[in-house]
Amino acid sequence: MRSRIAMIGAALLVVAGFGLTVLPQAQAAVGLHVSGTKIVEANGQPFVMRGVNHPHVWYTGRTNSFADVKALGANTVRVVLGTGKRWGPSTDTAAVVDLCKRNRMICVLEVHDTTGYGEEAAAASLDEAADYWISQKSVLVGQEDYVVVNIGNEPIGNTDAAQWTDATAGAIKKLRANGFRHLLMVDAPNWGQDWQHVMRDNAQEVLDADTARNTVLSVHMYSVFNTASSITDYLDRFQANGWPLVIGEFGWRFAAGEVDHETILSESQKRGLGYLAWSWSGNSDPILDMALEFDPARLTTWGQRIFHGANGIKATAEEASIFGGTQPTSTTTTTTTTTTTTTTTPGGGLACTARYTVTNQWPGGFQGEVRVTAGASPIKGWTVTWTFADGQAVTNSWNAVVTSSGSTVTARNANYNGDLGAGAGASFGFTATSGGANNAPAVSCTAS
Repeated sequence: MRSRIAMIGAALLVVAGFGLTVLPQAQAAVGLHVSGTKIVEANGQPFVMRGVNHPHVWYTGRTNSFADVKALGANTVRVVLGTGKRWGPSTDTAAVVDLCKRNRMICVLEVHDTTGYGEEAAAASLDEAADYWISQKSVLVGQEDYVVVNIGNEPIGNTDAAQWTDATAGAIKKLRANGFRHLLMVDAPNWGQDWQHVMRDNAQEVLDADTARNTVLSVHMYSVFNTASSITDYLDRFQANGWPLVIGEFGWRFAAGEVDHETILSESQKRGLGYLAWSWSGNSDPILDMALEFDPARLTTWGQRIFHGANGIKATAEEASIFGGTQPTSTTTTTTTTTTTTTTTPGGGLACTARYTVTNQWPGGFQGEVRVTAGASPIKGWTVTWTFADGQAVTNSWNAVVTSSGSTVTARNANYNGDLGAGAGASFGFTATSGGANNAPAVSCTAS
């Protein structure tokens, strides 16, 4: 992902599965490895990735980012590297691994040059990516407890996406033949989004190509995954087949029809799937930056959502046991709910209700969520208001336009979640400073 949200073709193609594969003798797993649908450590302890992507190859001097991301609770960082064909070459792999280890995070290393191969003329092939990893073998062997090799980022575009199966299987075989025993991660085609379902329908052939039985599949969720059903249907398929999967990149809903990041987060937590959000900072499209100019004190709405929101990193990440397995934060979670309804439709039915919940607290701050529900009739828009009584102040928000006047807060629907059918709901969230008892205020909802 760089300077674009993945490009989508006009026609959806479903690629048929390949034939039976003769299964080779499996090698013994070492370090991080796949067990069923899960990733586990060498000692058998399950490990669920909770982290972000860091664009290291374009910002090699931003080494403080590793400590900054860790301080916000991440247990994993996916690091962008280059082979030299388009970016790099990244010859500082050993230093990157050391930064991950010193900051007690699992290191997912990825080659970005493969992005959009077949559609992007300058892209490297997966075979060329495998050659890069072989060139780095001397600094990677022995790091299997700490390093995941993500062979190539979004390795096939929308042109001839079916080539993904053979190309990915070939790259896996090449690395195994050269002695790599690491957990391997393979990205989906269609710029990572798999909208033609090539990975979904041919994953078993790719997994069978790995003599170590140690490959995890990775999907990137952007605008293709703009509804809850598109996300759950896709994840259900992998779960039913017993295939290991992580969400190696995803963005957020910053415009109508864009990715449903709330469902991605909640489904990941419910299913025990790892996720790695895009990205820490430095995007040419800054809406996807989590920190402005790499400054952890200037988190964007997206950054606040990923680190402090419900099902976010602070609330769900657990450090790998190889580092001691400690919880990365001292966050405590409480739930406080108040619902107040103040408007009615002409027929006397409720126009909308609002429920205010404190979902997470930490020293000096908290994260809240408000659920708006339409009454007996559809509504075209909604406005929620409340007045803080304990000195709180909103600092960031998502899925609503939130303004403050003194202690009074007004939240209006975004352009994509105001139109609600009878009984339907929408949620928005915010982070705020906490000045005292932090009791939940009474809220009111008006509808249009």
